[in-house]
Amino acid sequence: MSEELAVVILAAGQGTRMKSSLPKVLHPLAGKPMLTYSLDLAAQLGTNLPVLVIGHEAEAVKTAAEGRARFVEQSPQLGTGHAVLQTAPVLEGHCQEVIVFHADMPLFRFETLHALIDHHRARRAALTVLTVEAGDPRGFGRIVRDDAARITGIVEERDATPAQLAIRELNTAMYVFDAGWLWAHLPHLPLSPKGEYYLTDLVTMAASEGKDVESLLCADPNEALGINTRVHLAEAEAILRKRINEKLMLAGVTIIDPVTTYIEAGVQIGADTLIYPNTHLQGHTVIGIGCTIGPNTIVRDSAIGNRCQIQASVVESATLEDDVDVGPFGHLRKGAYLCQGVHMGNFGEVKNSRLGPRTKMGHFSYLGDADIGADVNIGCGTITCNYDGSRKHKTIIGKGAFIGSDTMLRAPVTIGEGAITGAGSVVTRDVPDGAIVFGVPARIQTANQETSGESKQDNNS
Repeated sequence: MSEELAVVILAAGQGTRMKSSLPKVLHPLAGKPMLTYSLDLAAQLGTNLPVLVIGHEAEAVKTAAEGRARFVEQSPQLGTGHAVLQTAPVLEGHCQEVIVFHADMPLFRFETLHALIDHHRARRAALTVLTVEAGDPRGFGRIVRDDAARITGIVEERDATPAQLAIRELNTAMYVFDAGWLWAHLPHLPLSPKGEYYLTDLVTMAASEGKDVESLLCADPNEALGINTRVHLAEAEAILRKRINEKLMLAGVTIIDPVTTYIEAGVQIGADTLIYPNTHLQGHTVIGIGCTIGPNTIVRDSAIGNRCQIQASVVESATLEDDVDVGPFGHLRKGAYLCQGVHMGNFGEVKNSRLGPRTKMGHFSYLGDADIGADVNIGCGTITCNYDGSRKHKTIIGKGAFIGSDTMLRAPVTIGEGAITGAGSVVTRDVPDGAIVFGVPARIQTANQETSGESKQDNNS
């Protein structure tokens, strides 16, 4: 698409039927604000930045679209025609065509917009409208044609006669206009009984002048779903989820039950990965090849390597290298980093910690603010006591160390390479490389204790 085309996105409405303090176009949909889908479409068209017409909660909407649009404010909001008129100072004289659509209709595909623009150019029309045929009109205006099938107007549902209400060709409120004709006619729109100016009246004006009013039928009625309530929002979410899952499956991802698998728009997944039901993949998550994820798993804003297994666990803002397995019932919190081959068993929790290659953290343990070396064994019930009530402190465990069951590591503390802590130890001081400590507080094993066998009893883990 050339820069001769300007894009206008209407996002000024209040959205009262959402019954929300959040602007309608900022409600999340498959992990992104609804508005993002319209901005993405505009970017795909390859034009200059779209002009976003803002009004209700203008600053919040502007912040959400910063850097992706130019802004004009409609105040007061006096209808769709009045909204587009506000863009004239920015666009008039700088484009040959204008495409207009609404930010609360996020399901349109790029291919549909491209086809509409091509159709408009081929017919050299004053305006072209995208229409849809559907059994449920959802309050859309009806396309009125004469005996020769020429479009003569668009009648709103509230103003339609019984015969017009029976019409099943509906207005999607997406238009392409000849720019010169648009700017010449917008100032002359009639005032509606509600005191507003509507774009639909341009259709009647063009038809009465004998201008060519063209239409293109949208092949998929789902694309024309407009969101006015949270019921509509849930319907759109289901449609987007189906699209996302189908695209992933066609790219080589196995999804056992797409209906109960919830993958957001920004997620990337490699081939031969298997996704079990009730899995939620959210945000900026990237998953490698050959992984097994789920069931009953949440992964959010995380990087998962190849051949990883995550079962019935929560992973958020974490990184897993290749061949890592987690769960069931594990929790990786922000800053968790599991190196290649790490095993983290059931009911484990890791926060802001790095676990070195092949380290094993069996079960019922917590590691927070820790740096764990390679080939370390973390016994059942191990806890890094990293918080003193006001500050967090670091625990360091050297490679090859063996941490016995129920060990408490009071940070800041360092466990040397190859060191061993006995079961039930409370470690309050640094432990040298290769040393064995046990007890409360933990102390280094002496030669006499080793001879008497005391350490063997205390160190059973």
